[in-house]
Amino acid sequence: MAGVITASEPSWIAPFTGLSPRAFGKLVTVLRREGADAVRKGRPWSLPLEDRALLVAAYWRTNLTMRQLAPLFGVSKSAADRIIDHLGPMLALQPRKRFARDTVLIVDGTLVPTRDHTIAARSKNYRYSTSHQVVIDAHTRLVVAVGKPVPGSRNDCKAWAESGAAAAVGKTTTIADGGYPGTGLVMPHRRPKGGDLTEWQAEHNREHKRVRARVEHVFAGMKTWKILRDCRLKGDGVHHAMLGIARMHNLALAG
Repeated sequence: MAGVITASEPSWIAPFTGLSPRAFGKLVTVLRREGADAVRKGRPWSLPLEDRALLVAAYWRTNLTMRQLAPLFGVSKSAADRIIDHLGPMLALQPRKRFARDTVLIVDGTLVPTRDHTIAARSKNYRYSTSHQVVIDAHTRLVVAVGKPVPGSRNDCKAWAESGAAAAVGKTTTIADGGYPGTGLVMPHRRPKGGDLTEWQAEHNREHKRVRARVEHVFAGMKTWKILRDCRLKGDGVHHAMLGIARMHNLALAG
């Protein structure tokens, strides 16, 4: 169909995936190897795998409704919806299972406004949101794990354990802000009551803040994907979107 978005035209790939055509090609190859293009019963897909992957990325990137997105790819609303439900989970980032002994990680939580009130709660931004614990490698800035979403009213200390992020990193050295007391993470020094920090503690806090800012930079990049600013997906949809966007971020960063 003429006049539609397609992966066969490389100029469409970067705006909707954040990847170069070469990196996008590698992603599609991995998806095909993982069985994303396997023959299934019933009606065959109306789009090739490359275009289906681009459609999912375009949905996450633009947060258009199905009524708006489907005509751009020359498919029906129901077909676009089925493609997202099928391929979205397959695009998810797989958490790293092993870490080198000298690896240093950084964790922080971020809120995603989410319309599904069964998994969201009113948070400090006064909107129904889900909270996501994101762990990155302090050296490479690659996302290594994303915890399952918890209601946005949870503090980071509880979300760290409940989301599964703590289990994903194990005993690996992990830097966090002051919102994780009692977790064993590396946090900034707190000023004692009625006293002041020592000179070395103040210097350590300045260095801690400088390094921990890297996770904030990752959040800023991930949230250029507009679905993380107002997610209409239900159930596990917001988790799949978060994991898929983390995978795109890593591919773009790794080149």
